Amino acid sequence: MHAFRTHKCDALRKENTGDTVKISGWIHRIYDLGGVLFVILRDTHGLTQCVIEEGSDLFETISQWRVESVVTVTGKVRARSDETINKKMETGEIEIDIDEAELQSSADVIPFQVYEDDGAGEDIRLRYRYLDLRREGMQKKIRLRNNVIRTMREKMHAQDFQEFQTPILTASSPEGARDYLVPSRLHPGKFYALPQAPQQFKQLLMMSGFDKYFQIAPCFRDEDGRADRLAEFYQLDVEMSFVTQQDIFDTIQPVVHGIFEEFSDFTGEKREVIWCPSIPYKEAMMKYGSDKPDLRNPLEICDLTEVFSRDDVEFNAFKNVIKKGGVVRAIRAPKVGDQPRSFFDKLDSWAKGEGAFGLGYVLFADGAGKGPIAKFIPEAAQAAIKEISGCEDGDAIFFICNQELPAAKFAGAARDAICSALPEGHSSAREKGVFKLAWIIDFPMYEFDEKAQKIDFSHNPFSMPQGGMDDLENKEPTDIYAWQYDCICNGFELASGAIRNHKPEIMEKAFGIAGYSKDVLEEEFGGMLNAMRYGAPPHGGLAFGVDRIIMLLADEPNLREVYAFVMNGQYEDQMMQAPSEVDPALLKDLHVKVNAPKKMTDAA
Repeated sequence: MHAFRTHKCDALRKENTGDTVKISGWIHRIYDLGGVLFVILRDTHGLTQCVIEEGSDLFETISQWRVESVVTVTGKVRARSDETINKKMETGEIEIDIDEAELQSSADVIPFQVYEDDGAGEDIRLRYRYLDLRREGMQKKIRLRNNVIRTMREKMHAQDFQEFQTPILTASSPEGARDYLVPSRLHPGKFYALPQAPQQFKQLLMMSGFDKYFQIAPCFRDEDGRADRLAEFYQLDVEMSFVTQQDIFDTIQPVVHGIFEEFSDFTGEKREVIWCPSIPYKEAMMKYGSDKPDLRNPLEICDLTEVFSRDDVEFNAFKNVIKKGGVVRAIRAPKVGDQPRSFFDKLDSWAKGEGAFGLGYVLFADGAGKGPIAKFIPEAAQAAIKEISGCEDGDAIFFICNQELPAAKFAGAARDAICSALPEGHSSAREKGVFKLAWIIDFPMYEFDEKAQKIDFSHNPFSMPQGGMDDLENKEPTDIYAWQYDCICNGFELASGAIRNHKPEIMEKAFGIAGYSKDVLEEEFGGMLNAMRYGAPPHGGLAFGVDRIIMLLADEPNLREVYAFVMNGQYEDQMMQAPSEVDPALLKDLHVKVNAPKKMTDAA
């Protein structure tokens, strides 16, 4: 017989009755029911109940064992009586009479329960992550992660993509976030950067003659933590040669659709996977107030600037903003006339909590508008609002007034807040049981950075402008579109990509508009520029966030719940005690001096 097990803890059935078996695992729970000990043994596969009675020589020993200790049990399988069958366990029709038992490893008193969620906070769960990972829910999510990544690889290989591993120690690159820097011992005063993405390397692979690249790539960004962002994350990184934007969509969309379809029932409910038509960036910002809209939300934003600019409208709070170049955005909420006053008051309180003065609205009933600002809007203007927005009796319309970009963003947040406030079953409530994906296209190449007071790239700096050199030379920078695109799902950005700039003269011009001199360009991206000068194919690609896909499939709002080992929201690994102070001798070898800010206690 095997030293540790003849069966896994999910394997035994009624047909094994009478067999002598051996199983090993963790003590999930242990009960003493009046001279009979029931030991529930657990491994990653399942649970098995083991039994020992008071007359056994092992009874006293086993009664002293703690939960989460690792044990090996040998005994005969017996069928449970009908009234003791546990239908919630795969092995619930049998139990093992313990003949032999060996304690492999004793557990100390555990800081939280493993067999149930006892409300332990995230900090203690991450400190004892190895215990947290023993929980059934966590094991299920980690297996989902493993299976999704395996399926990604299979689907990419099936389309003749080759898998590459690109460097982890590399040079800094303007990807839109701070780099993690690594000091070089052999080159004092110089630093490597951990890659924010394998951007330059995958483009160089295309210039090296490889036609299709992919990688499950680790990426590192020194950004502030939040529930859907981590310092270290993984992406399905893809690049292709001799392709258009549509070629990339046609290639990758079946891969992503297949993954969502295959794992759509992970939560126990089969969810539909729907691809919506592509949405230009400007349309997304106008209709949804976001470049990653939740398309399960049927509410849309409309523009009412013209109506509030009319001479017969006396609402100066909006008019004064419009005179300074502002806009009025509005969201129609259908069939809310029967909602209590608290529905509108809660939305007003939400808006104030977001830093606004409130959320003004008009409720249409019996052909007339009612509400806090209805008296400032004459009948003719109300009719225009109804025509533009599609409002009918029983509908309400909510207003936002500000400069264009902040108005769009706040309207987008209000759109989601209004939808979330609608009662379940309402015709405009957020759809359930569906993944709604779409491509956001036609991003602007540049934006004006208000803080720096300069033109800068709005997205990926290596993108090809849609009009090539002609647009760069003859259009205002903020009027230039790039071959850039995002994939969104249920309010999250899943992927970002672009058709790349493969011509050095266009790259020099594009970076010049953003304030990068030719010398700086050569210093920062000389390797890529030189490669382009030796013949670069038209190429493009994108990267899907592996973690966000798994987060959506698991219906889990926190990315830290779909990783095995992860840092907390302050980017501290409480289990491994990182980041930590370093031995001064190591710093000396690296020619690094620490100039940390003084703690408040030191300063005092």
